[in-house]
Amino acid sequence: MPLHIVRQDITKIEVDAIVNTTNEQMIGYSGVDKAVHTKAGAELEKECEKLRPLGLGEVKISGGYDLPAKYIIHTSGPVWRGGLSGEKSILKSCYYEALKLSVEKGFETVAFPLISSGAYGYPKDQVLKFAVQVISDFLKENELTVYLCVFDRTSYEFSRALFCDITDYLNSDIEAVSNISSLPKRKRASVFPSVYSADECSAVLSCRESSNDEDKSFEEYMKNMDKPFSYKLFDLIDKSGMTDVECYKKANIDKKTFSKIKCNPDTYRPSKQTAVAFAIALKLDLDETQELLASAGLTLSKSFTFDKIIRYFIQKGIYDVFEINEALFEFDQTLLGC
Repeated sequence: MPLHIVRQDITKIEVDAIVNTTNEQMIGYSGVDKAVHTKAGAELEKECEKLRPLGLGEVKISGGYDLPAKYIIHTSGPVWRGGLSGEKSILKSCYYEALKLSVEKGFETVAFPLISSGAYGYPKDQVLKFAVQVISDFLKENELTVYLCVFDRTSYEFSRALFCDITDYLNSDIEAVSNISSLPKRKRASVFPSVYSADECSAVLSCRESSNDEDKSFEEYMKNMDKPFSYKLFDLIDKSGMTDVECYKKANIDKKTFSKIKCNPDTYRPSKQTAVAFAIALKLDLDETQELLASAGLTLSKSFTFDKIIRYFIQKGIYDVFEINEALFEFDQTLLGC
């Protein structure tokens, strides 16, 4: 997946490069900078002496030394001064220049902290969304896997209004499925194992009530099977007018995974996160999303937090995969993508 938001200590992540937010003298005096210098060892300090000074919003690269990362990209982030001293432009430069350098060096993976979100005082209600925006814009034109490392919940603030709205939605009553609730309790238990969701129960019941499969030969039955996921996906992409590249980037899917789907259309079976990501990229409504998921043997239920959050955004007409992932991250759910 091109952009992962993870709760992780950036000094422990194994990538081609990590980004270290530092000061102009690169002395490792606090926060992420101090942790990076401590874990990397004394050799890093010696190299930094040769690299300094580091201008605001600029980047310089060093070895990773004792870190799991092979390299460290150092950048000097802005100190928050009320937003009137070019802080946003400097912060954007920090992310953009580090991303650009990663591509120039041929890196496949890079990890970022939330730059300037600690001692430098950048507002916590802005920093995560801003970082996601800059990174996602860059990834529209470049192939790179990026990890955005959030050490803990004190590092950022998720939108309180959106949090409360989603929470209310998650806590809302789930309407009973009428044709299931009318069955005797013992009969329901035998027809629908407990692992089925309400939607799956409805689908199974409908299928059983209308099916005459016992009168069909196996060959006839197989001929009537729906198209598998890959074929349905490519039909939808063609209808949307998007290119393949536009679609998989909007879905937060990497090029390798998309190639697997294209090269193995009869056997590829996506995870729910991947299938839903394509539904979001294609701006499918709830029924269309369920139809795409069904082609992979999946469904969105009304019982699980992940599924209900996806339903919430589709019903609101919000199809930004990165905005949805911020919400999924806040509620400790698996993010959309491969």
